[in-house]
Amino acid sequence: MVGTPAYNRLISVIVLCVTAFVICGCTGEKVSFRTADGTRIIKDGKSEYYVGTNLWYAGRLSATDEGRIRLATELDTLKGLGITNLRVLAVEGENPDNLEYALDRMQERGMCAVLFLNNAWEWSYGYADYLEAAGAGIQPRPSTDGYPAYMQAMGAFCTNEKAVSLNHEYIRSIVGRFKNHPAIFSWQICNEPRCFSADPAARDAFVKYIHETAALIKSIDGNHMVSTGNEGSRGCEDDMLLCERINDCKDIDYMTIHIWPYNWSWVRENSVGDGIGNAVTKVEQYIDDHLALAARLNKPLIVEEFGYPRDGFQFSRESTTEGRDRIYDCVFSRIVKSAEENGRIAGCNFWGWGGYAQPAHIYWEEGDDFCGDPSQEQQGLNSVFVSDRSTIKVIKKATEKLKSII
Repeated sequence: MVGTPAYNRLISVIVLCVTAFVICGCTGEKVSFRTADGTRIIKDGKSEYYVGTNLWYAGRLSATDEGRIRLATELDTLKGLGITNLRVLAVEGENPDNLEYALDRMQERGMCAVLFLNNAWEWSYGYADYLEAAGAGIQPRPSTDGYPAYMQAMGAFCTNEKAVSLNHEYIRSIVGRFKNHPAIFSWQICNEPRCFSADPAARDAFVKYIHETAALIKSIDGNHMVSTGNEGSRGCEDDMLLCERINDCKDIDYMTIHIWPYNWSWVRENSVGDGIGNAVTKVEQYIDDHLALAARLNKPLIVEEFGYPRDGFQFSRESTTEGRDRIYDCVFSRIVKSAEENGRIAGCNFWGWGGYAQPAHIYWEEGDDFCGDPSQEQQGLNSVFVSDRSTIKVIKKATEKLKSII
């Protein structure tokens, strides 16, 4: 029978059935992926606006039975709050089976994930690790060498062809594996990619890295959107032109910005309360500046990271969050207003969800619960816990308002 017309027809039918099985998410239903039309993000012919969060550790929770129980609880709680868009770590070294488990659980609940594929910072596999793997020697780490030394060294990543090539090898593998998964909102090139340099050649290499990586992802996966993960002008050495250059790419579907008033010295540790008015003003201006750029480039805009310390710069779950609530309300109001006007600010992801975590140390140690703050940050500083009733109220108010509009 091998090679006969009847056999070939049988094989063709089998291939078509398997393809349909995969594309339909194993449910028999046709999968609908999101697209960007220049102004809006579209799904099933409708504009999509959302309030989401960062749950970067979702894959890590999936590594153990206990973690999977917590993951289910966190997802159910978030879904109950109206939050369905989660930003998740998907860098090299993370177990793809665990990531798949997390994505499947999200799909069951009608949730989706932004998956970032590299990290400019030290708290996961990223720039420094690729440089070391490329033969550039041991790289500085902020915990021992300080951030100035680390950032200066990371300026070599985008100009190191071997390091970028190693990252691309990983991207081929992970994007190829999940290119049909319906729970993916978008692929993201990197968490807060930066060139870390004023050198024009380094900036050109940075633009090249962003554009070539976006094209690579699109060449493998034509289903899902692609975003940079960039902070905006702050992540481009405060150069709005450089921000424009990296986003002026046909393979980048929407713009991202991050907003960190404390990290960016808009407020100080002793003024997170008194300085909240100034912080809100600067948040509004930062959004407006990048909204104007998004309009020039004809792309939607997502505020995918923003955070603010707990009152008094405390870390305890019992501390209050009045300042943070004002920042959240400010950003959420922009999303709601955009939804009312069918505008180009499509959504936001606050940083970050701590949920049911019970931090045991000021800084994360092996065996501690994962929460919104990565290991290099004080546990609880920027996390939203289920016990943060005032913040939960602000979140719920925004998601219910969006639901009534959409």
